[in-house]
Amino acid sequence: MTEPASAETASVRNPSARLIDGKAFAANLTQDIAREVRAFHDRHQVTPGLAVVLVGNDPASEVYVRNKALQTHRAGMRSFMHMLPETTSQAELLALVGRLNHDPEIHGILVQLPLPAGLDPIAITNAIRPDKDVDGLGEVNAGRLALGQPGLVPCTPLGCLMLLKAELGELRGLHAVVIGASNLVGRPMARLLLAEGCTVTVAHIDTRDPAALARQADILVVATGCNGLVRADWIKPGATVIDVGITRISLPNGKTRLVGDVAFDEAVTRAGRITPVPGGVGPMTIACLLNNTLAAARRIVGGAA
Repeated sequence: MTEPASAETASVRNPSARLIDGKAFAANLTQDIAREVRAFHDRHQVTPGLAVVLVGNDPASEVYVRNKALQTHRAGMRSFMHMLPETTSQAELLALVGRLNHDPEIHGILVQLPLPAGLDPIAITNAIRPDKDVDGLGEVNAGRLALGQPGLVPCTPLGCLMLLKAELGELRGLHAVVIGASNLVGRPMARLLLAEGCTVTVAHIDTRDPAALARQADILVVATGCNGLVRADWIKPGATVIDVGITRISLPNGKTRLVGDVAFDEAVTRAGRITPVPGGVGPMTIACLLNNTLAAARRIVGGAA
């Protein structure tokens, strides 16, 4: 068995990894969804509707939610925004979710996380009707994914999988290492890769030597929230790296910039393909939210295409 190549050798062999353009892929996907939305409306006289609920006034969440509304309109769907004060009680939020569950104009419901202190995100998420749970985080859809049954899949892992299949084609037999075991990304990502026939390893905060595991990966998905965690010597030469992390850091000149969980400038000399931050996974999350909303509308209307 040959030893892993050094970072210097990998740099000569692969001076620059292929960048996976998630922004362009998401734009094309959104255009496809818009065409399908028009066809769906022509067939059933129904326009898919997405309700997004934001509690509190977190500036980053507000920007993200408004961007979701803009992209929803661009795809030809209806957007219903519910901006609630931070003082909203659990009972009030559950009552709103209940109304949205029964609203025939709403096909997808998303409650923006994190919620303010005092609100139970698990109870709120599980209160959403499973066929309207376009974030795929409720226990019914999570259980369906775990059992390999059809359901609504969390948007970020779904977007990662779409990028991987577009870049690599058949994934069967590849070794995928997922660093991070959150319910939002890591766990559903591992289950999606397993369903594609990958051999899957999940590393998490208690893993003793995540770097050694990462070096075995044909596919490396990183979702930890720790900027710059994965260095070049964690990456198998030629591997495909999907960086889910996004952190805003301050620069010496007083400006800020977004960075991922992977030390990009190093990793690009070692990986075969890599998602940049920004412009990689992020745009796919919203595109897949639209994809899930259309899928939910199809199921609710009667399984129609």
